[in-house]
Amino acid sequence: MPNDNLFEETGQKLKEELEIDIEQFDSISEEQLLGAITDRVLNLLERNPELLFSYLYRLDVLEHKIQFALNQQTEVPPHQAIAKLILDRQKLRISTKRKYKQEPLEGWGFD
Repeated sequence: MPNDNLFEETGQKLKEELEIDIEQFDSISEEQLLGAITDRVLNLLERNPELLFSYLYRLDVLEHKIQFALNQQTEVPPHQAIAKLILDRQKLRISTKRKYKQEPLEGWGFD
């Protein structure tokens, strides 16, 4: 897959995994995607933090980064910091999968 589809694939995965409300990824910017993730994180923090932490665990966001986002002494609100962690982690996951993607081994299929 070409790198120019990284953003679209990232958005699609996050739509599925976080249940964010975005219809078309070809017409939004990364900032808009981050905004949608931020809205979802804020909603989950207020209404269902256990579900948010479950999502973060499944997305493999590192616990010490989550703790820093929740306890940081900066101007960035926790829900925005967590949203950025989610977006960055998903982009890294997709990039890594692409980098180490292996073609199916010949003779090992179940056809």
